[in-house]
Amino acid sequence: MALDWNAILVDQLDQLDQLDRHWRHQLRARLEGLTDDEYLWEPVPDCWSVRPRGTGDFTIDWAFPEPVPAPVTTVARRLGHVLVGVLGACSAAHFGGPPADYMAYDYPGTAAEALDRLDAAYARWTAGVRSLGEEGLARPCGAAEGPYAEEPMARLVLHIHREVIHHGAEISLLRDLYAHRPAQDPKPAGWLRGRV
Repeated sequence: MALDWNAILVDQLDQLDQLDRHWRHQLRARLEGLTDDEYLWEPVPDCWSVRPRGTGDFTIDWAFPEPVPAPVTTVARRLGHVLVGVLGACSAAHFGGPPADYMAYDYPGTAAEALDRLDAAYARWTAGVRSLGEEGLARPCGAAEGPYAEEPMARLVLHIHREVIHHGAEISLLRDLYAHRPAQDPKPAGWLRGRV
């Protein structure tokens, strides 16, 4: 029996599978009501986040290789990673999406802007995966995908879906921690403290 990879990898023909089921029934609803304070909240000192670049746009804290242990990251940082390193870079490489580079990207400075961009990135990714068909899912990813270069696109798609689900769970946990933070915890976070 042949597998319908599109139906398995992206919700097609009303089948509820992997990423789209998670997106529609858990993750996207979990992000509703995200405030700028939550978006930028730093639960511990020295968090990695999204910060003003000094030119009116925003940049992301990162280093390669990452320090060990890696710093705790804010919701803004995690969404930035999903926008650029997960959905953005792969959509740019395979589906004609805009370039996505950690150093050049203008990261969203507000929760609303981040969620708008996330919705657009998700829509671009799922439309691209739906367009692959059986043949496209079986072809090798190519050099742009490093360790996945010789792997079939289906394997990269599964990896990207795991990444979105994984980082979505981390963001959900940060929202829970924010909602239950001690009353004496200052509300604004990071660079925003001096502005409110």
